[in-house]
Amino acid sequence: MSEPFSVRVTVRGYETDVQGHLNQAVYLNYAEHARWSLLQAAGISQARLVGRGVGPVALETTIRYRRELLAGDEVDVSCAFEWGGGKTFRIRQEIRKADGTLAAELAAVGGMLNLAERKLLPDPRKVFEDLATDLDLFGL
Repeated sequence: MSEPFSVRVTVRGYETDVQGHLNQAVYLNYAEHARWSLLQAAGISQARLVGRGVGPVALETTIRYRRELLAGDEVDVSCAFEWGGGKTFRIRQEIRKADGTLAAELAAVGGMLNLAERKLLPDPRKVFEDLATDLDLFGL
């Protein structure tokens, strides 16, 4: 199995709280940035998704904070999809400092929404298989 997809982000000062560490909500932004970066790297743009009448949705996210992050820290945000049956899929993500220290672990459940019907598609994997130019990035 190959290494999970990853993007590098630098913690910006305005993202920190009064204690000087990364605000809890920003971890979600970093995770979302990595997910959309993976989609783009795999050839799936927002325009292509909307053109097909679908869009990914987050159904649940859990974050485990392991080490604080400070302004100026460089972090790598990974993203790995896990497929099962049914309407949902899982995404595992880690935020690691440049030295490899684990700062946070994220586990998410997602689905693919039919934008007209506002209902989850029965097989979200099919959308990824149909639209992606690089299925390996999704573990397919």
